[in-house]
Amino acid sequence: MIRLKLREVLTQKEISQMKLSRLSEVSLTTIQRMCSNPYYNASLDVLDRLARALEVNVSDLYEQEPDKK
Repeated sequence: MIRLKLREVLTQKEISQMKLSRLSEVSLTTIQRMCSNPYYNASLDVLDRLARALEVNVSDLYEQEPDKK
């Protein structure tokens, strides 16, 4: 399963959700949902805008978790 690491990246870069919303032109509500639900199904366009605003690669915004059995 793929898990978003947006909350961790924001903490590491010391950027607020509000500031990221302004920088990326992604709604604050969407960013809040992505931070509170690491399994949020974000579009590639949104991930690209967030990555550009955070100056990271899109791949830095998520990780693949092993399947639970």
